[in-house]
Amino acid sequence: MLDVLKKIDLKSTGLFAAGVLFGTAGVKILASKDAKKVYTNATAAVLRAKDCVMKTATNIQANAEDIYAEAQQINEEREAKDAEISDEEEVVEE
Repeated sequence: MLDVLKKIDLKSTGLFAAGVLFGTAGVKILASKDAKKVYTNATAAVLRAKDCVMKTATNIQANAEDIYAEAQQINEEREAKDAEISDEEEVVEE
């Protein structure tokens, strides 16, 4: 019987017992009312940050669409001007 007890590694057994104790205490701490308040506040902060990011993204998208529309208008005006100059050159050559 004593031979069996000599073969048990007390360090490993102690670490296992400490892990079980820590795990049990950890579950109780994570499920406590205070922890739930922390989770709720953290989730609320994340949602506020998401709203802020979405507003910023919407503004950036609107600005990009405005820039794109203005760039298209500039190119159309430039093409019309180039076509007008091209027509005048043809008239002069004839």
